[in-house]
Amino acid sequence: MGGDDDDDDVPQLSSHTLAALKEFYIDQQQREGTKISQRFKQYSIGSIEEDWQLSQFWYDDETALCLAKEAVLAAGRGGRIACVSAPSIYQKLKEQDGKDFSVCILEYDKRFSVYGEEFIFYDYNNPMNLPGNIIPHSFDIVLADPPYLSEECLRKTAETVRYLTKGKILLCTGAVMEEQAAKHLGVKMCNFTPKHTRNLANEFRCYVNYDSGLDHDSSCSECT
Repeated sequence: MGGDDDDDDVPQLSSHTLAALKEFYIDQQQREGTKISQRFKQYSIGSIEEDWQLSQFWYDDETALCLAKEAVLAAGRGGRIACVSAPSIYQKLKEQDGKDFSVCILEYDKRFSVYGEEFIFYDYNNPMNLPGNIIPHSFDIVLADPPYLSEECLRKTAETVRYLTKGKILLCTGAVMEEQAAKHLGVKMCNFTPKHTRNLANEFRCYVNYDSGLDHDSSCSECT
């Protein structure tokens, strides 16, 4: 039997069916695009609004990205990162969709429980009230941003940080807390100056206890 006869035996889809299939595939692509977009928005800074009564002030996008990249670099490949009272940094880390690190958020505000198993309820007034599966010194780096500029808040948060970290600490707090930060966590002020989405009356700074890119420049250029 000739080639033309073989072609005649191949079933042909009607133009209506082809149009329906094309519409189906376009719809599938749009749905997938929507899922990706929704995931991005879920973790974008501001998707959960600041609650000033909880002393919440989000970092601006550039600062959050810089600190997130610094945490990933410090944690190393396959590293574990803990964000203590630092939800905007956690969100920026999740936006990176990194496969080479894991991260969890320790936070008092239960709105952040939407992030599932990575959310751990945390009250600095009870610094050691942590889930049983959080074993000591199990995080390669701990990034902490105590909610209040007080010695008590920093001291209690520091207790949690020391319990969690294998060694590396990245602290974000007011410049006025420099002496207390050194006393309770052995950290030193970096050159880098973090910025918030809103102008705050108190100057904020970053502190570390390891050789960090944040100490090389006051801008974010070393982190990007």
